Amino acid sequence: MVNSAESRQESQLRTTTRIALTIFILVGCVGCDQITKGIVRSHLPVGESFSYLHDMFRLIHAENYGAFLGLGDKLPEHARVILFTWGVGILTVAPLLAAFVARGVDRQRIVGLALFAAGGLGNWIDRLTGDGHVTDFLNVGLGPIRTGIFNVADMTLMVGVVIFLMATGSSSTARRTSIFSMVRRWHQSR
Repeated sequence: MVNSAESRQESQLRTTTRIALTIFILVGCVGCDQITKGIVRSHLPVGESFSYLHDMFRLIHAENYGAFLGLGDKLPEHARVILFTWGVGILTVAPLLAAFVARGVDRQRIVGLALFAAGGLGNWIDRLTGDGHVTDFLNVGLGPIRTGIFNVADMTLMVGVVIFLMATGSSSTARRTSIFSMVRRWHQSR
């Protein structure tokens, strides 16, 4: 009986740690994203640009109605709402659920999932509160080679994807640890 109680307590600790880590990442990343976007909206007119470090880094206020780097911004409004507001919401919930409920998943994958969800949530908040657009303001480059305009949420999401993929490793591990596999295992264990 003691072993069962100890294993439940140990499992609970792991669950508590996983949830605390996920919430910490969400609050920190979404908070930074929303604060930086608020500063840009209140102090930098749309389209205005400032260049730093010999034009390696630019601040440019852009309102993006599309997805990453403006992809899909010319779609009809109803298609953008379905894809970028509701689709982003669904794609944000899946890794968030997996980070909260997945058992037997290592810390790197939890961090990757939480960062992915935080990035999605940061941009989803913009879409829900900003007439369907996302505030972008960062641009980096060297000479003529430049990135598109992006934001903190985009960086968070991309770092999360990279961490998750690096932690996943081999294809057999990838099948066992895909987001949907983790959610399915959790649902079956209930």
